[in-house]
Amino acid sequence: MTTQIFQASTLYGTATLAAALDSGCFRPADRRILLVCNNAATPETTPALDEAPGFEKLRDRFDDVILYNDTIFPFHPGGWAPRVDDMPLWERFLRHEWQLGEDDVELAVESIQVNPAHALAQIFTDAPVTVYADGLMSYGPTRNKIDPLVGTRVDRVLHLDLVPGLKPLLLTEFDVPAELVPTPAFTKVLAELAPSDEELPRIEEPALLLGQYLSALDILTAEQEENLHVRMLEGAARLGHSRVVFKPHPSAPARFTRLLEQRAERLEVELTVLDTPVLAEVLYQRMRPALVVGCFSTALLTAQALYGLPVARIGTGLLLEQLTPYENSNRVPVTIVDALLPDLGDRGAVTEQHTGMAVEALGALLRAVGFAMQPKIYPGLRAEAETWLARNLNQHTLRYFKRRRLTSLALPGGVPAQLAFIPRNATVRRMAKKARSLRRGARG
Repeated sequence: MTTQIFQASTLYGTATLAAALDSGCFRPADRRILLVCNNAATPETTPALDEAPGFEKLRDRFDDVILYNDTIFPFHPGGWAPRVDDMPLWERFLRHEWQLGEDDVELAVESIQVNPAHALAQIFTDAPVTVYADGLMSYGPTRNKIDPLVGTRVDRVLHLDLVPGLKPLLLTEFDVPAELVPTPAFTKVLAELAPSDEELPRIEEPALLLGQYLSALDILTAEQEENLHVRMLEGAARLGHSRVVFKPHPSAPARFTRLLEQRAERLEVELTVLDTPVLAEVLYQRMRPALVVGCFSTALLTAQALYGLPVARIGTGLLLEQLTPYENSNRVPVTIVDALLPDLGDRGAVTEQHTGMAVEALGALLRAVGFAMQPKIYPGLRAEAETWLARNLNQHTLRYFKRRRLTSLALPGGVPAQLAFIPRNATVRRMAKKARSLRRGARG
């Protein structure tokens, strides 16, 4: 007997699994379990994905649905993993609780670098592992060094074709191959999730603004994020869009929309704020937006690559500057969106939908960024990163790197070693400040 366990924390991820199952990406099994993980900061007050609108349309792909939070209560899925000595005990416990018996277990998990996926892979020590990726982070490096006893059991990375022709970097340190989830299967699954007409406003071809709730991730302050939404609205209005739909992040506070509503009134723009929690892709099918605007949401790429909709980005320059530490895994999605999509403030680029880098050039950039992010995991990329930086680093491409990072790794573009002391030398700083003051006085 074989039991396949599919670990998921989002409706989008579950839709990806459903499309993979429909396409025959998984071999037949005697039993299939959807293991729902509610990774919200306070899961007791936040609905899990199996309570989301549309989930019932995906339910029939699985024999059982189990809430992981209930099994490990009072621990949190994202913060808990058993001690090494307790692994056999936990495997026996889970086999009893989930009625696995002596079945052979196969795992399909998201974000193998962190819990709960990593904990599951450690508990079921003999299970082959499929990692599925529904977002842009799969194109970047593995964010943590993974135990070889886990990494060598990963047989593939399943991913959506969000950037056609671009290969994931994730888990390539273990030579794990990438495999595509067919786009037609995924869009067909998403079409099933569309709520009834009564649940969504009837608005045709609006500008659709995507909120991400970046302040909750400490990427932006709440004020910066509110201003970012206002800039989205103003940019859409300047391009002539009089009907605008704002899709807030499900966890974002209501106050995030107040400033937006006030600005829309002054701009004489008809603004609709969606109260119904629904995937952006459902809106693409129902409303066929004339423009989709966002910061670095994966939904920007699904709009462009899967639905052929016009898109525009905003705020990526600020994000590239503020993301800390440098190895923050959000850096890769921000880099992809910044390098590929037109800026909302560039009317010509948005109107003509000018693309940025060619896919081959983007892949080379991401390997250089990936090495700079995780040099210990990908030491084999050093020579390629050095070559890319020597040939391509300029005022524009420097936005994807940090001088301090390049210096610490002795990469082209860093501060020469003999000058590295200057920023930290108080005397030199005072002399430079005095020189600037004298120069301004001479000009006066």
